Amino acid sequence: MSKKTKKSLAIIVGVFLLAYFLPIENASFRSALLSALALLKDYAREHVLLCLLPAFFIAGAISVFISRDSVIKYFGASAKKWLSYTAASVSGFVLAVCSCTILPLFGGIYAKGAGIGPATTFLYAGPAINITAVLITANVLGWKMSLARTIAAIIFSIVIGLLMQLIFRKEEAERVSLLQASDQALIIDEDAESKALWQTFIFVAAMIGLLLFANWKEPASGTGPASFVFTYKWIITAILLVVIIYAAVKWLDQKDRKSWLDETVNFALQILPLLFAGVLISGLLFGLPGVSEGIIPSAWVAAVVGGNSLGANFFASLAGALMYFATLTEVPILQGLLGAGMGQGPALALLLAGPALSLPSMLVIRSILGNKKTLVYVSLVVLMSTLAGLIFGAII
Repeated sequence: MSKKTKKSLAIIVGVFLLAYFLPIENASFRSALLSALALLKDYAREHVLLCLLPAFFIAGAISVFISRDSVIKYFGASAKKWLSYTAASVSGFVLAVCSCTILPLFGGIYAKGAGIGPATTFLYAGPAINITAVLITANVLGWKMSLARTIAAIIFSIVIGLLMQLIFRKEEAERVSLLQASDQALIIDEDAESKALWQTFIFVAAMIGLLLFANWKEPASGTGPASFVFTYKWIITAILLVVIIYAAVKWLDQKDRKSWLDETVNFALQILPLLFAGVLISGLLFGLPGVSEGIIPSAWVAAVVGGNSLGANFFASLAGALMYFATLTEVPILQGLLGAGMGQGPALALLLAGPALSLPSMLVIRSILGNKKTLVYVSLVVLMSTLAGLIFGAII
């Protein structure tokens, strides 16, 4: 019997056993199944068209139109650390995205030659730090929690990146050698290099702006510059879309557009199936946070995260890393958990791990970095969030 036949047989047996023992008659399981489908529906409606789709196009543009030399210059392993890590860590203040939307952008710069350190700093900072989340955390959970979240997230993003670069320095050296060898064998970005720099900048910046303004949230105060932007967000988005279309028609030839579309589709095919599968599993386990229950009731979570013990902080960090939070929804959910008896330390631990990680994002990160690097990255996020929760809980 061939290896392929054994694999096919194992899949058939696995599906049979799943179908045979599926506890569909259990009311709790049926409720969890509906919650998983509800989370998937919510994800498709709220994140695919306005978040993921623009992110795929941006990642495709980075892959095709931004030279590898440029990425390596600013984000490569040999780049000046103060420049690469600073740029990567402040990305969250520009991109108010969730742990899933950041993935195509992360995949794009990593494939282009960004070092594992700056790339993972960008990966963590993107969803963990954004000005809207900071303000909402301050308004709902208090300025102490908001300040702790901001300081810890900035420090974490840089420390995690530096540790990843240190731990995998040998593998990174081999990857850089392979990238350099491929550059010598193929003429990469020949068309991109011949284009005016300002055209590439406007083209990519317009897509990033569209992603930013299309997902601009209404501020709680209802006044100020943020409220003004929210009022005219769709007008700004429409203008940026016109700029993107104009640039694609006037500045790109047919070969450029085809390459851009091909890379965009490749990112979508790599990431979307894993995200959808991960969202379903996360919904089945934890339900739709704040709305419906999964197999693991939220009351159980609240019961084990009281106080400020090591176990409570670790569990909060781990649960946050596995659960899926849409952008900014972690704040009202935490408000409810705090009301149910959750400690301040575990609350911060969940705030630091939850927005930056999720089960869906872990599956995609694994497809980009592999098992070993993904396990180390996730472990660093969980352990450092646990430590921050312990310290904050002790202070408060």
